[in-house]
Amino acid sequence: MPSSNPLLYTYRRCPYAMRARMALLLAGVAFDAHEIVLRDKPADMLAVSPKGTVPVLVLCGNRVLEQSWSIVEWALNQESAGPEVRGWWSRAQSPNHQNLLLCNDGDFKHHLDRYKYPDRYAHEVEGGVFNSGIEHRDRAVALLLAPLEASLGQGKYLGGDQPCATDIGIFPFVRQFAAVDPVWFAALPVSRIHQWLDTWRRSPLFEASMHKLPTNKRVSFPGAGDFAKAFAPGPGWS
Repeated sequence: MPSSNPLLYTYRRCPYAMRARMALLLAGVAFDAHEIVLRDKPADMLAVSPKGTVPVLVLCGNRVLEQSWSIVEWALNQESAGPEVRGWWSRAQSPNHQNLLLCNDGDFKHHLDRYKYPDRYAHEVEGGVFNSGIEHRDRAVALLLAPLEASLGQGKYLGGDQPCATDIGIFPFVRQFAAVDPVWFAALPVSRIHQWLDTWRRSPLFEASMHKLPTNKRVSFPGAGDFAKAFAPGPGWS
């Protein structure tokens, strides 16, 4: 019998897909997943979402969510998710959180790509000037990591003493940034970010979201659990 679960087209290492998987797992949504191969994207996915990027969530009735943050919003606002999980979304609605997310998905991602893949952008000129990968790295720090460090002064998570959707929205990208040059990043004087990042890397929610799937095959995504309870409220970082 065909599955009635929502179908998520995903790619394990994509930070946008990571945030979508984390939100679905957190909300307790049973879903199927199709791990795509980038050089051979499935025709069924392209038929419902011609943009050709992941994540894409196909719901019952063929409603399609093509943006990762739309998937996060849908998942965390499900009635079945319960008030504790829905609180993750409500705590992310402040202007500061919305500005952090806008920066993350915009300017920070722009500089992250050029820092991580300098050869890919070797001939790109911005404002009449060529910027090296290191210059893009330093801009990324100023744009997002500095205000992120300041925001974490208000509590253990971006939601204060409890996590929120902004945490899972930004974490995969900061994780990717840190992995470009781990030695350099470890020496960066952002102690709150280091602790925050380590907390999320070790979280059962993130570990479950990174389950390795077979490619080009629809499967039920594993990982049922009450992930919200793993995030105990606590004081801010010292």
